[in-house]
Amino acid sequence: MNDALDLIDEWGPEKVVVVSDRRTGMRGVLVIDNTARGVGKGGTRMAPTVTATEVSRLARNMTWKWAAVDLFYGGAKAGIAADPTAPDKEAVLRAFARALHNEVPREYVFGLDMGLTEDDAAIIQDELGDRGAAVGTPAHLGGVAYDRLGVTGFGVAEAADAGAALIGLPLSGARIAIQGYGAVGRAAAERFTALGATIVAVSTARGAVHDPAGLDVAALGRAHDEYGDAFVSRIGKALATGTELFVDCDVLVPAAVQDVIDEAAARMIKPKLVVEGANLPTSAQAQEVLAGRGVTVVPDFVANAGGVIAAAFAMDARYSGFRADTDQVFATISERLRANAGTVLEEAARAGGTPHQAGRRLAEQRVRAAMRSKGRLPG
Repeated sequence: MNDALDLIDEWGPEKVVVVSDRRTGMRGVLVIDNTARGVGKGGTRMAPTVTATEVSRLARNMTWKWAAVDLFYGGAKAGIAADPTAPDKEAVLRAFARALHNEVPREYVFGLDMGLTEDDAAIIQDELGDRGAAVGTPAHLGGVAYDRLGVTGFGVAEAADAGAALIGLPLSGARIAIQGYGAVGRAAAERFTALGATIVAVSTARGAVHDPAGLDVAALGRAHDEYGDAFVSRIGKALATGTELFVDCDVLVPAAVQDVIDEAAARMIKPKLVVEGANLPTSAQAQEVLAGRGVTVVPDFVANAGGVIAAAFAMDARYSGFRADTDQVFATISERLRANAGTVLEEAARAGGTPHQAGRRLAEQRVRAAMRSKGRLPG
């Protein structure tokens, strides 16, 4: 328990719930970080290596993400320590949902993160008998299908375009390297291409592929559909995963997992602009190094907030008989992420420090104001 208590600071978490199930072997955790601005909302991930500390960091990131886009939900995250490819996935997922019936949906609403699919969100709704228990369900169940629509990757490219304009880098013709070619990286690549950029490198857990002259994004998509992560070896000579971080490029998009750019890597990468498609991909030390080198960074809680904006629409539609308007979802993502990227980068230039620090100041002001109004701060 000492480890869980050590997670607490002035912002949260308000609640850490660790659950298990003897029959299925399910082990999981829910972290509700800060609900001053609304009910806890964040994705649920499934991976064998999930830890309470990891989920707590991600829950805190959700607190800042909701506040940064000025939407009225609170930071939360859940994680299940299990293999998402195992044949007993559904049984484990149902056991996890049952174990959290006291918290869901009054204090937390399930969403999608690494290892979970739209059908998994539907299973959670089914297990708890409540359409409001989860968002991210398939479109045929009235959900906003984040992965199929590619909302997060779309937003990453929109934020990148706004950030590039501020530093005088035309995105049309710019060379983009993307780490990760899952739902976020692939959708980002497609939107970057539509904006006139050239994708020079992509990667998966199975390797990376690089072509300085540019990759055929449509062909990448077809190969990915056919071969999954192994597609990188089908369209060229696969390089080691991580190579894509250090290729010559104008814009680097880490869109895979957290903690991939440390201080040493920050001294070696070559882009003018880093746009964080993944959660927590850079360390604080790396952010300082990049700022010192003149590399602009659009923080994760700004750049990849397309998913939370779509989730806000899905939250509104949970109990409705009408679908969320997809065109409105995309228009709102573009408008808010472009504006937020500009605000954060301009504030960093005005006040000094890194864009992460500037964005955090803005988010903290909004959360603190809500905490003060609700009497949650010391007198």
